Amino acid sequence: MAKVATFKTQIDLNKETREEVIDILNQQLADTFDLYSQTKQAHWNVKGMDFYQLHTLFDELAELVLGYVDMIAERATALGGTALGTARMAAGSSTLPEYPEDTFHSEDVLSALIERYAAYAASTRQAIDDTDEAGDMGTSDLFTEIVRGVDKSLYFLESHLQG
Repeated sequence: MAKVATFKTQIDLNKETREEVIDILNQQLADTFDLYSQTKQAHWNVKGMDFYQLHTLFDELAELVLGYVDMIAERATALGGTALGTARMAAGSSTLPEYPEDTFHSEDVLSALIERYAAYAASTRQAIDDTDEAGDMGTSDLFTEIVRGVDKSLYFLESHLQG
């Protein structure tokens, strides 16, 4: 992750803490923006008997993830940082596996998204711990809010393949 500019702020966290947390936020921003784009990829390309239901679900999930993108980026800038949020920045920094281009069948698409949402949930839990350990309970709380939503999205995705 590139070193980003830090601007002066009256937020009562020292500069070193803010810089550490901004780095964590920007990593999560990259993963979140990538998760959004991969969810949209699934939305546009899913095929099969459950097409309409999944097409609609994936669009709803993408909208939720896009909200997380904004929350994370705005927290980075509120702490005096720069949000590294372009598609190219995200692609260069994301830790998520690349979406498989030849995945169209509904079960395969679900499996691909489940893998990515689970990986994202795990990295978000790590971000909760890391930002709490750094002394920024506000950012830790933000990630806690996000992981609750991601867990629910994962439940919606997994339910299609269970039972």
